[in-house]
Amino acid sequence: MNSYQSFLQTKYGIGEKIFEHIRACKEAITPKMQEFEQIRQYNTLKVLHAFQECGLAERHFYGSTGYGLTDDGKHKLSEIFANIFGAEDAIVSPLFASGTHTINVALYGLLRPLDTMLCITGTPYDTLISTLGIGQKEKKGLGEFAIKYSEVPLTENNGIDIDAALKQLYLDSAIKVVYLQRSRGYQLRPALTIAQIGEAARAIKKAYPNVFVVVDNCYGEFTETMEPTQAGADVIIGSLIKNPGAGIAPTGGYIAGTKKAIERIGGRFTCQGMGMEIGSYLAGYRPFFQGIYFAPSVTCTALKGAALTAEVFASLGYEVFPSSTAKRSDITQAILMESQEELISFVQAVQKASPVDSQALPYPDDMAGYDSKIIMASGSFIQGSSIELSADAPLRAPYTAYFQGGLTEESVELALMLALQDMKKI
Repeated sequence: MNSYQSFLQTKYGIGEKIFEHIRACKEAITPKMQEFEQIRQYNTLKVLHAFQECGLAERHFYGSTGYGLTDDGKHKLSEIFANIFGAEDAIVSPLFASGTHTINVALYGLLRPLDTMLCITGTPYDTLISTLGIGQKEKKGLGEFAIKYSEVPLTENNGIDIDAALKQLYLDSAIKVVYLQRSRGYQLRPALTIAQIGEAARAIKKAYPNVFVVVDNCYGEFTETMEPTQAGADVIIGSLIKNPGAGIAPTGGYIAGTKKAIERIGGRFTCQGMGMEIGSYLAGYRPFFQGIYFAPSVTCTALKGAALTAEVFASLGYEVFPSSTAKRSDITQAILMESQEELISFVQAVQKASPVDSQALPYPDDMAGYDSKIIMASGSFIQGSSIELSADAPLRAPYTAYFQGGLTEESVELALMLALQDMKKI
C-alpha cells in the first residue's frame, strides 16, 4: 500500500476495493488522458503567446477609480482575451455578475425592438429562459422590448439542423441574432463541437452576412484547440468563474467577437457613445490575468475528472453522457442516477470532498431562475465557481447529476471515492 492509498484509508476510510476500482478506471482511459494533455499543451502556448504578443506589463495589474479613463489594465485584459480567442475585440469585466448576466448584456446590445432572436440549439438553459422571458404569458424580458424569440430543435442525432435554421431565416427577415448554446445545460445531449458550430456559422453567414451568430461558450473554453470565434461565430460569451478564470478570477465575464458586435454591446454595457472608454475597478486585474494564464491547465484537469467520472459510473452499469472515450467540448459530465436518494447522496459526497464548507450538507431547495428544486455542491474558493469541484441537479426525473470542475486530480478522485462509499456501490 503506497502513502496515497494509506492516507485515504486512514483519514477517509476508503477501502481497498474502491481505491482499486478508481485506479483501474484511470488506467482504462489512459489514451483519453493523453489526448487532454495534448490539448492543454497547445492552449497553454496559445495563451502564453498572447500575453507576449500583447505586451502585458506589471502596470496592467493595477486598478482605477471614478470614470476609469486611464485604466490600462481593463483594455489590456480585453486585448489578450481577443487575441486568445481569435476575435477582433472583447469586453472582459469583473462587473459582469454571472454568465447569464453577460449573455443578457450581449443579446440586448445586439437586438433592437421588432428584431427576432433565433436559437438553433433547442430550448436554452433554465436561467436564460427566465431572464429572457421565453415562453411566459406575461410580457417579460425580450417581450417587453417587442423582441420576438423562436427556436429550432436539434436533430435526432443531437446535431444542428442547418437547413431548418436557414429556412427560418428565409421566412423571418427580422432575425438579427442566431444563438447557439455550446454546453448541454440540464439536457442529456453532447456539447456542440467546434466543427459543428463552425459549419453552422459559416453556412448562416454566407447566406445572411448581416446576422450575428452568437455562441454561449460557457464550460467549453480550452476543451478544444479552437474557439467558436475562430470557426466563424461573430460573438462568444462566457463566465470568468468557469474555465477562463481557473478558480483564481474572483468574478466577472467576457464577450469576444467582431468590432461591429462588440461596439454595439459596449453601448449596452455602459452607455451609447462611451462604451468601454469608461468603467473602473479599484481592486486591480492581477487575478484575471493569472486566471486566464492557468486556464488551459485547470480545464485539462476538469476534463480528466469528467472522463474518469464517466468511466467509474459506466463500469458500474450507470448511463452516462458523454461516455469516457467520447470527444468532449465542455467540462460537464452527466450521470443518470437510479433514484432521487442516490442523486442527493452523490451531490452530498462531492461537498464532503471540497476544500471549503466540506462540513455543509446540501439539500434540494428553490433557486432563482429555475422551475425545479435544485441541489448543488460547491465547496469552492470562489462562490459558485464551476471550474472548481462541483455538482448540481434539478430534482426531477430522470434524476441526473451534473458533475464538473476540479482544480486538482486528487480532489476529483476523493469525491468519486466518497460517493461510491456513501452510495454503497462497492
